[in-house]
Amino acid sequence: MANALVSIQILPRTPNGESVIPYVDRAIDIIKDAGVPYLVGPLETTMEGDLAALLEVVRRMNEEMVRLGAPSVVSQVKIAYNPTDGASMDRLLAKYPRS
Repeated sequence: MANALVSIQILPRTPNGESVIPYVDRAIDIIKDAGVPYLVGPLETTMEGDLAALLEVVRRMNEEMVRLGAPSVVSQVKIAYNPTDGASMDRLLAKYPRS
């Protein structure tokens, strides 16, 4: 059972002021490769799983931005942690219709 939701907005500073989109796409690929459930939103991506594993994904994302050439990265992270009852994107979104 997942015990956490982690949302991240990753903001790499690009070397020459170029678009951050390729960097963000790579960050989302890292989430995909982690094999955790996730939902991409317009301003952040939310992952579902074990808190320690999700924080490891966040670490890898930040390190990859630097490896790709970003001199620095700001990551805005939100964590919902519920080790007793678990955490679920589906449960939180159940009452909202998908458009």
